[in-house]
Amino acid sequence: MKVILSGGGTGGHIYPALTIADQIKKLQPDAEISFVGTRQGLEKDIIPRYGYKLQFIEVAGFKRSLSLDTLRSAAKLFAGLYDAYKIISNEKPDLVIGTGGYVCGPIVFMAALKGIPCCIQEQNAMPGVTNKILSRYVRKVFLGYKEGGKYFHGKAELEYTGNPIRSEILQHTREEAVKELGLDPAKKTILVSGGSRGARTINNAMLEAELALSGRAEVQVLHATGDVNYDAYMAEIKKRGGVADNIIIKPYLHNMPVALAAADLAVFRAGAIGLAELMAKGVPSLLVPYPYATANHQEFNARAVEAQGAAKVILDKDLTGDTVLEFIEHLLVHEEELQQMHAAAQKLGRPQAAEVIAKEAVALTKQ
Repeated sequence: MKVILSGGGTGGHIYPALTIADQIKKLQPDAEISFVGTRQGLEKDIIPRYGYKLQFIEVAGFKRSLSLDTLRSAAKLFAGLYDAYKIISNEKPDLVIGTGGYVCGPIVFMAALKGIPCCIQEQNAMPGVTNKILSRYVRKVFLGYKEGGKYFHGKAELEYTGNPIRSEILQHTREEAVKELGLDPAKKTILVSGGSRGARTINNAMLEAELALSGRAEVQVLHATGDVNYDAYMAEIKKRGGVADNIIIKPYLHNMPVALAAADLAVFRAGAIGLAELMAKGVPSLLVPYPYATANHQEFNARAVEAQGAAKVILDKDLTGDTVLEFIEHLLVHEEELQQMHAAAQKLGRPQAAEVIAKEAVALTKQ
């Protein structure tokens, strides 16, 4: 069986595709799996590290207003469709899967026109434009959030599976994790991350909160500031008198699965895959959606989780040290509320999403 996966630009589209690919390999060890991306996206660096073949097409995203850039993008789209036609004709895949981003548009569309079974996976509660268009041509849409279903009006069958997460996320217990990280198992652990590059707003608010929580006997904080923010953050902490050993500040957490296993509470952005990992581990959270995400999709993700009682949402513009500290202090005192949020997060978790998607996608080739 030959399978092509395409999704690119950001890790939020690439890693779900890789996770699905790995599950297909488990189901069909002899499957030939390849990826299609662009030379401009992160996929050019990420995909080869996982040992998969990667082919490139020429395509660009559209601006939302008419301009010279829009015309250039249109020209690249036609070039991308031609590139996709050549790849589909040469590879003759049995199945094509798109995981979002404009790169998957030409390859999934061209495969669908040729009658090849196609499906897409939509990570967000507010779907991307490419996936909305493709839903009119593919056979199936796998939804990361139930709420995303109302935005699809194509002929495709919709199935809520949750978002695919790395298998490593589920491999660690809290006991193992706190030991590996050198944390105190008796203390509540607050995990703070603004994503791989960090988030200045979250860092500014946490600085005030961490100064207040420094030396507290019942709590510890594990905070990844992002590489670019770390030196300035530590300089400001030092200027303010420093913090005690219960506040651990790192530029980057290289083993997030272990950190998630240790966490009792999280302060996070609201990217779809990060949220899926939090829910799979049942971690209650304070979510601060990135305000410049396309179509404000992070707020839609965060609100969907909040509506189920697993998180509280504070908008970036409203986030302060006081609001973060108030949230943390409240849950430290009200253990029963923390446990309710934990149960709600666990209920939302879909740790087997990648396996379900792989099985359902492969089944399309047998219809």
